Amino acid sequence: MKLQNKVAVVTGGSAGIGRAIAEEFLKQGAIVIICDISDQKLKDAEEALSAFGTLRAYHADISVKAEVEQMAADVRKEFGKIDILINNAGITSDAQFYKMTDEQFDRVLNVNLKGNYFMTKAVLPAMMEQQYGKIVHLASVSAFNGNFGQANYAASKAAIMGMTRVQAKELGKYGITVNAIAPGSIMTDMYNAVPEDAKQQKLKRIPLRRYGEPAEVAKLAFFLASDDSSYITAQTIVIDGGFN
Repeated sequence: MKLQNKVAVVTGGSAGIGRAIAEEFLKQGAIVIICDISDQKLKDAEEALSAFGTLRAYHADISVKAEVEQMAADVRKEFGKIDILINNAGITSDAQFYKMTDEQFDRVLNVNLKGNYFMTKAVLPAMMEQQYGKIVHLASVSAFNGNFGQANYAASKAAIMGMTRVQAKELGKYGITVNAIAPGSIMTDMYNAVPEDAKQQKLKRIPLRRYGEPAEVAKLAFFLASDDSSYITAQTIVIDGGFN
């Protein structure tokens, strides 16, 4: 198992892509800490995933700096290190740009971008001290293509891609790699909320003629979190079935 005894933090790990990543990492021998703001989702995930290995479920709002810092401190206290960070947590709050409220814009940026910033800074002391770390951010093809009504979401994901490149350049000397994954249409609760006609129109533009599964994104995250990707950093890897 290629992640044996690695300590991995997966934000938004109770559902969708995050939960699939947590399951894959557990199967590969990692100790996994998932966090979310939904106690019920955390409970459900803990019951389902604990059979695969050592799992901790942590209630934390990644847009609140103090909660993120406390979680990172608790993880380090219990396990002595943090090897892997998967910044997966994210939200949408859609509206056409001219109708979008300041609150909608700020809420998405606070979770998707600032939460990512808080979480990464919280784990860096451990990674820099141990001269090793794997950071994977979840971006989106929306950053390239733009989705109608998602100016806030696209902006947050484009910013993550830029931050990925900067972090990789700054942290490489500490043995830390930083990459991003940009999923396309993946069958999660978030994507299921998209109107059916919009999903069918998008399906026509996917050469593989199907939507992706969370487990497929998890396999890519596993590769980037493993030492098989030791010379890959500063990259955003698209997984979208060839969408154009």
